[in-house]
Amino acid sequence: MTVLPADGLSLAADFPDPSHDQWQSLVEGVLRKSGKDVTGTAAEEALSTALGDGLTARPLYTSDDTSADPGFPGFAPFVRGNRAVGNTVAGWDVRQHHALTDPVRLNEALLGDLENGVTSLWLAVGGPGGVPASGLARALDGVYLDLAPVALDAGDDFEPAVRALLALHETRGVAKGAVRGSLGADPLGRTARTGTEPDLTAAVHWARVCGREYPGLRALTVDALPYHEAGGSAAQELGLSLATGVAYLRALTAAGLSAEEACHQMEFRYAATADQFLTIAKLRAARRLWARVAEVCGARASGAQHQHAVTSSVMMTRRDPWVNMLRTTLACLGAGVGGADSVTVLPFDHALGLPDAFARRIARNTSTILMEESHLARVIDPAGGSWYVERLTDELAAAAWSFFQEVERAGGQAAALRSGMVGERLAATWAARGKDLARRREPVTGVSEFPNLDERSVERESAPAGPSGGLPKVRRDEAFEALRARSDRHLATTGSRPKVFLAALGPAAVHTGRASFAANLFRAGGIEPVHDPASVDVSTAGGAFAATGATIACLCSGDAFYAEQAEAVAEELRSAGAEQVLLAGRPGGYSGVDAYVFAGCDVVAFLSSALDRMGVA
Repeated sequence: MTVLPADGLSLAADFPDPSHDQWQSLVEGVLRKSGKDVTGTAAEEALSTALGDGLTARPLYTSDDTSADPGFPGFAPFVRGNRAVGNTVAGWDVRQHHALTDPVRLNEALLGDLENGVTSLWLAVGGPGGVPASGLARALDGVYLDLAPVALDAGDDFEPAVRALLALHETRGVAKGAVRGSLGADPLGRTARTGTEPDLTAAVHWARVCGREYPGLRALTVDALPYHEAGGSAAQELGLSLATGVAYLRALTAAGLSAEEACHQMEFRYAATADQFLTIAKLRAARRLWARVAEVCGARASGAQHQHAVTSSVMMTRRDPWVNMLRTTLACLGAGVGGADSVTVLPFDHALGLPDAFARRIARNTSTILMEESHLARVIDPAGGSWYVERLTDELAAAAWSFFQEVERAGGQAAALRSGMVGERLAATWAARGKDLARRREPVTGVSEFPNLDERSVERESAPAGPSGGLPKVRRDEAFEALRARSDRHLATTGSRPKVFLAALGPAAVHTGRASFAANLFRAGGIEPVHDPASVDVSTAGGAFAATGATIACLCSGDAFYAEQAEAVAEELRSAGAEQVLLAGRPGGYSGVDAYVFAGCDVVAFLSSALDRMGVA
């Protein structure tokens, strides 16, 4: 029932309330015009989008889409945030990551970031990719440690890094009660990255020290990034973070900490992707799930999960890296709206090596723009109440809880990692996703869609190799990157890229759509499309092809022109030396046509085969 407001502004009050059946009928009509004769729920399903984990985004959500009560901000189950005021007081914590080995260079970068909007520091310490623990004092020279919390990423050098950091606080006169940040102990995360056996001894020791002497310092980090970076889904990432958190709870309580004290010692780290709604739902679901774990452990009041969101490295591309700025903006938006306490935006050149000052500036300013200019932090749980977000949160939480239970039945996180169960499940998920990437059902702008063959490569100083030996690291662009690398080597060797001639038939209005589709597809593999002249026929196709120096040709036109001219033109192209004749469109059984390219085909396999045929090593 529509109610007319007292102020007389009728808005939609003059229109009747539409029913779901009426909307569905209109959908059926639109689909019928596009050639899909479906009715009823099938019409709605035709517009739905699969999200993985068995989840589906439907085209319409209404008040009938019920979900679990999210509660209030700052109260269990903390779906709407772990603080009643959300991020409205000061926004989220802008945490920049730094992986430099030279203390002097690191100090310069840290001070520059802190002077321009960064509010906490995430430092790689020790190993091949971090500053030595002995260099922490020089690296943090001039940093006000009582104002800028430090989060450590120390790996095997955890204990020396912790001792050096706490000694520095003491030397600077920072009271123990004023120390903030995270020591970053994550033995199970280290196991996931390196394949070594976990040792929780040091993590438990420092958790007890922090609980006793440093109330504002967290000793442990439950890092879900290794599972995301190995190709895991959102539900798998959440389920494995829960299993890790529960393992740490068991170890800490066995060492004498209460469940409340143990919960306070943990920070959870999640990946934020360019799918903003899935990121929002993931962070909200994570808080709900951890609140349930805390409740079962008798620590309901301490079940507020402290979250650190990091923009996904899996989505970052090496080609057209400037597009990464847009991806990280969406990811940061999702993290902020989702209620993350701290957000790290990876620089747009992250996949190419160590970022320069400009890339770090753009990264930190992403959060600043969203908070200061877009006012995202001024509203508590801005996505709350959305039927879609609430339902997605509920469904994702259920899928993650199911996977968490599966890991627990396998003996817990350490046992699941040791047995290979985690690696196998993540690999299966990535393999399925890889098929979607290869078919461009999950497009990657600038790589699999709308690539720029003339772009100038961005050169960066190589980043030190990170830990290895455990779960793999994947990227969405990896299959297409291999194809482009072949083309680049061919260009360096011969002075030109491999070419394909686009034999467009008929007027522009007929062939432009498929010619553009084909050109886009070939460029994704580093193959240069030659569309000159704009249109050919039986009498001109052979000569035009021979002038290009290409070895393959692709027919581009409408179905009617294919029926009339495709076979004859294909014969002319072969007579002119074409080793392979392709056709942009669904397979039609045309004589003389070797293969077909169409939406949904395996683009990676096709392009790899084409490069092989062209003799590209």
